[in-house]
Amino acid sequence: MFTNMMRSLPLRLDALPWAHLALPLTATEDAVARLDERLRGSIIRDGWTARTHFADTISSLALDGELVQLDDLVLHDSRLDVRAPSPELTCAHALLRLRRRIAGMDPQSAATAAGIAALIGRRYLIDDDSPTRADGETNEASAELDRDDGDAWATTLATVDAVLARTDRLLAQPALGAPPLPGSLVRRHDPDRGARLARWIATVEDTDTLPPVLAAARALVAWDQLDPLPDDAGLGRLLAGNLLRARGKTTSHLAAISLGLRTVQPERRRHRDPVVRLLAVVDAIAAAAARGLKDHDRRLTAREALLRRIGKRRGNSKLPKLVELVIAAPLVTTDMIATELSVTHRAALDMIAILDLREVTGRGRYRAWSIT
Repeated sequence: MFTNMMRSLPLRLDALPWAHLALPLTATEDAVARLDERLRGSIIRDGWTARTHFADTISSLALDGELVQLDDLVLHDSRLDVRAPSPELTCAHALLRLRRRIAGMDPQSAATAAGIAALIGRRYLIDDDSPTRADGETNEASAELDRDDGDAWATTLATVDAVLARTDRLLAQPALGAPPLPGSLVRRHDPDRGARLARWIATVEDTDTLPPVLAAARALVAWDQLDPLPDDAGLGRLLAGNLLRARGKTTSHLAAISLGLRTVQPERRRHRDPVVRLLAVVDAIAAAAARGLKDHDRRLTAREALLRRIGKRRGNSKLPKLVELVIAAPLVTTDMIATELSVTHRAALDMIAILDLREVTGRGRYRAWSIT
């Protein structure tokens, strides 16, 4: 079944419909290169990256049919929730942290079996009762337990040590993968899961001769076809964006493919013809690059305007730090400002008034501001 599925999309370079791909592919390659070059020496690169992480995460959840408000995600990430987080918000935050980790890791290792295992906490690559870890290390507590079979007391202690060791490892790892929803707490037996993931990795390796943008699009279409990790739907789009980094096309940012896909008609994204889906992903990458470039230039202009507004201040003034904060965060609250800048809420309100930030909520108890 999977072999026929993979044959639906040509893998060989000479079999691709270049007459349809050449023009949009060239335009997308140029757009991605312009954005990456603009970000390479930009003074607001970190702030742009932080905002893009939030925007792409919200878009990824929307593509999967989940609605999460941007302000809720920003506040939850800052541990300043105004209400109890919903399961969707928890999943969004996990995906946000996953994107941050992929952006900070070696791009060459992300699309390997070991890299994916590290990203999702090895939940899908090994069984819970397996004595061998995904990274090839042996569970020392389990081995010790086997050697002490003759001593019941030692066996009991070894069992406790094994549980504690496993707990320590889990607590030391950030919760990167999307947490299971109530319906998926009991993991269903899926014997083809490893085979599907292996096929996808093999597909990515077969794109070595393709242009980077086309390789990323091919990887995402294959991910959607094979669905190797159903509980981590957004991971495929992140890995496709990371493929641009692995092929050297981008060095300054992780492409926001989910953000671009929201601008593409659903009919094209879900078309039966794999070439149409391939072109849809290429157009999505181009749209994400164009939006990223526009957003960067707008934020840079806004930063210069805010710095001119505050003028020359004394050396211990925290207004310049507030400018950098509002550039990096989609929105700010008095709690966020007070926490980040170590000021009182009254001082935070005074600085907001000096910068003339726009209030985006209009509520009495919960207020937030932004530069757009």
